[in-house]
Amino acid sequence: MASRRRASKSDPNNSSSSDMAAPTSHDQDQDKSQASRHNPPYLPTPLERIALGIFPAILVFGTIFSIVSPDIRAAEYDHVSQSHHQDPSKSPGYFARKNNVFNVFYVKRGWGWITFAFVFSLLVQPTGKTPPAVVLMRRIRAGLRWVAVTGWWFFVTQWFFGPPIIDRSFRWTGGKCELAQREVAMGDGSVKEMLTAVACKAAGGKWKGGHDISGHVFLLVLGTAFLMQEVGWSALRFSGWLAEERSIVVSDGTVQSASVESETAIGEGKGEPVFNISGKTAIGVMSLNLWMLLMTAIYFHTWFEKVSRLM
Repeated sequence: MASRRRASKSDPNNSSSSDMAAPTSHDQDQDKSQASRHNPPYLPTPLERIALGIFPAILVFGTIFSIVSPDIRAAEYDHVSQSHHQDPSKSPGYFARKNNVFNVFYVKRGWGWITFAFVFSLLVQPTGKTPPAVVLMRRIRAGLRWVAVTGWWFFVTQWFFGPPIIDRSFRWTGGKCELAQREVAMGDGSVKEMLTAVACKAAGGKWKGGHDISGHVFLLVLGTAFLMQEVGWSALRFSGWLAEERSIVVSDGTVQSASVESETAIGEGKGEPVFNISGKTAIGVMSLNLWMLLMTAIYFHTWFEKVSRLM
């Protein structure tokens, strides 16, 4: 009986010590596994690579579709306007016409829609238990990122100390305003310095001869990638749905998880919907962007002009 009592007393102790040893070994394995999963700090994470791969995939698919589709191949194409015939009876599809409602009211005002989705998400997204001062600083930093991206969009498509970069590149590759060249040849030099596509078309001329980078592709890719980072990534991280984590180089030169400097823990909003109304609005804007990117890939510009703006 005494031996049985001693055995019964010793068994829990042995069990307890083995239980303590097992988690320690398991934790070490987890730490090693976590360290091995560190993404290089200067490269996109696996999920980001998949997201970025969507854009070239859409352009490749759209270009191939335009080549194999008999209706599109048979339609008349104007290399000056970089589009098919705009007459509804001759156009290969509704989205091949520049006056389609999505192009007029959405893409032409694209950066405004992207900004709306960003600001709406910034103001409405859940903050959990984060202190108000921290939330304010986070919004200020997000606003500065928007300013930087908007500045790049503005320089490329609207103005860059004169003509925008997109028009400068057209002229650098031999492009010119056909009307201006004709008027100069006739002795009227008043239109010689017609340096932008907008001014040329407003004067009734044609912008031709150079490499016409696709402004639509630039806008749609830049805006969608921006919303993916600012809205999509933060929502997935907050809800705990995102398993991977970015890596950063800290002050001592070591590579660690970005969580060491994060103000919000991963999964702080676990149990809540991944996307609220503002997140769903951003998803709607991104989805429409990708659809119009596909339509651009199918109906407008050469493949090189589309790929060059993607780069």
